[in-house]
Amino acid sequence: MPDPKKPRWKKILREGASFAMFITASFAARSSLADHYVVPTGSMIPTVAIGDRVLVNKLAYGARVPFLDWYAVRGSDPRRGDVVVLASPENGVTLLKRVVAVPGDQVEVHEGRVFIAGELQDESSHALGMERGGGPDFGPITLGRDEFLVLGDHRGDSADGRYFGPVMRDAIKGRAEAVFRHEGRFAWRPLQR
Repeated sequence: MPDPKKPRWKKILREGASFAMFITASFAARSSLADHYVVPTGSMIPTVAIGDRVLVNKLAYGARVPFLDWYAVRGSDPRRGDVVVLASPENGVTLLKRVVAVPGDQVEVHEGRVFIAGELQDESSHALGMERGGGPDFGPITLGRDEFLVLGDHRGDSADGRYFGPVMRDAIKGRAEAVFRHEGRFAWRPLQR
């Protein structure tokens, strides 16, 4: 039986405030701790398929301020081979790509193959889609401070750093850890080596 001394609207207000705080905390966690991403294009085939869902570790490179795009605490830098989620420098659309070169690297891409300081890089830890060729050549350029070159694994069919150039570290939102849903079913395929 309700307490006649407490008005019903206070209970509703209190429960509404609790729910609002829960929703805010959930969005804050998604903004700065972990998130998931649905892959919209085939630029990472054969590693990741269209429609796959990937788990993104947003703490991998530091702690961001919730709802903002800057770091409160900066962590380690992305490494060559990391699969990352980033904001496109062209239009801000979220992309999934692989880091192939890091600050200070002299990088060149020829027929879809990556060369650092003139040496062909071993990318045998992941499959590359070359059935449409290697895509456009790029470089050589030397990456500046906080600049990274990202490419899709489907080298002949990926709008990536060869088109929009190097991306800044702050554009990288997190590291994609694994595919957790593939073709509508649960799957766990780690993306990091």
